Amino acid sequence: MKVSVIVTTYNWESALEAVLESIALQSRMPDEVIVADDGSKVATKYLIERAGKSFPTVLKHSWQEDDGFRLARSRNLAIAISHGDYIIIIDGDMVLDPHFVADHIRAAKLGFMVQGSRILTLPSFDAKKLRHENKKLHFFSKGIDRRRHTLRMPKIANLLLKMSEGKKRDGVKGCNQGWWRSDLIALNGFDERFVGWGREDDDILARAFRHGLKRRDLRFSGLAAHIYHLERQPEGVNPNDRWLADNAARNITACEFGLMQHA
Repeated sequence: MKVSVIVTTYNWESALEAVLESIALQSRMPDEVIVADDGSKVATKYLIERAGKSFPTVLKHSWQEDDGFRLARSRNLAIAISHGDYIIIIDGDMVLDPHFVADHIRAAKLGFMVQGSRILTLPSFDAKKLRHENKKLHFFSKGIDRRRHTLRMPKIANLLLKMSEGKKRDGVKGCNQGWWRSDLIALNGFDERFVGWGREDDDILARAFRHGLKRRDLRFSGLAAHIYHLERQPEGVNPNDRWLADNAARNITACEFGLMQHA
């Protein structure tokens, strides 16, 4: 099957460069990589153009104007120009293990989306270490959290995938997910009413469950390290909660303002 990797980004060239370098080292190269850009300045464009000259697979740049935090629309634009049967979505601060794509492909199963995990780096961690293959994170690395996510054990991963199959709602993270393209089309992608930080991942998962899909959790496989940064989440009630509640109340599966606007 053809595999697309979508990388979200916004004005953080050093992190994006590290992510692209980690994709270039994959044991199973994706058929294309699309950078879903939420309005970065021209430096990001130049970075992608430079990387594309020697990148080992197709590298595309999907860009929209900077009009606030519009992650849902940014992802939809990238999905709309993708060609993969299977789409892996990561954030532009997730540095991938060399077997990340291969692990996601092994975890893919019709009727399911795949939810991966991440190693958390702390403020004290030297992010430059992630730029070198011989300094890959391990269980005893300094300056990291969730150390269990440094362990790659494929046999245990396969067992946990089967055990996790269901409709678990907590722990959803758009920074490391796998979706069948046909499922994203059926759901009309991400709901673009979600503007500002958060809840778009909770919404698409809830709609996927209502559509009849289930979830598989990828643990001890599909490893990725999250480069530390301050969280952007707002304090108190999230304004996007209203859209999450609205779709639930109307039992929506395919959102009205989504992917097909850009097809």
